[in-house]
Amino acid sequence: MVSFFYMQRHSHNGVEWLTLDLLSNCPRLAHGFFLRHGGVSEGAFDSLNLALTQGDLPEHVTTNRQRALDALGINDYTNLYQKHSSHVVEANPNSKGEGDGLITDRFDLGLLVLHADCQAAIFYDPIHHALANVHAGWRGSVANIYKKTVERMKVRYGSRPEELLVGISPSLGPMAAEFRNYRTELPKSFWPYQVKPTYFDFWEISRQQLTEAGVLPHHIEIAELCTYSNPEECFSYRRVQESGRHGTLAALN
Repeated sequence: MVSFFYMQRHSHNGVEWLTLDLLSNCPRLAHGFFLRHGGVSEGAFDSLNLALTQGDLPEHVTTNRQRALDALGINDYTNLYQKHSSHVVEANPNSKGEGDGLITDRFDLGLLVLHADCQAAIFYDPIHHALANVHAGWRGSVANIYKKTVERMKVRYGSRPEELLVGISPSLGPMAAEFRNYRTELPKSFWPYQVKPTYFDFWEISRQQLTEAGVLPHHIEIAELCTYSNPEECFSYRRVQESGRHGTLAALN
């Protein structure tokens, strides 16, 4: 059974972000999927670009990140250099290096994931008060980074899959996710998720991977807002390769 939830839209000094009902009901968790409004970046990065590696002015990105932190009331954050891997690491205020998943049980440390078309997934364990924020493009899905995140949280924090709550950001929708070379890029287990020839529903692939990892279906909420199809709200690498990046930010409090 698939449960249906609703997104909530928020604004602070022009910065706009979405929250998911499943996670908004957790009073000790702050989270936001930031849209492209309310920043100072210009041109292809207009306006709340949160990535330092795409060619935007560093001072613009620094200002944008501070605005996102202020919007959620978070004092400190960390992020990784994302490589479309399945590497999940434990976060600390000085986290550096490469990887695509961060986990923590520290209070008031924001975990920042950058994305444009890829998914960002927040995993929250309300029993052990532990958190993960994960970047998953198609390569991450092929490597099943979501399963590896569940396993890492179980080992590190004692998290039980059936107690985890998972919310997934706006991302590339099934009518825009074309893989012309899917026979060499995607495993056969993904092929039944074609919605039309060469187009794939990664929202449902992610839901299936999470449930196979032990997450309960009604503990999964997917934004189901297509980044490619919403240029006013979302950056999209597939739509325009010179593009900014969204940030998904989450922290324990």
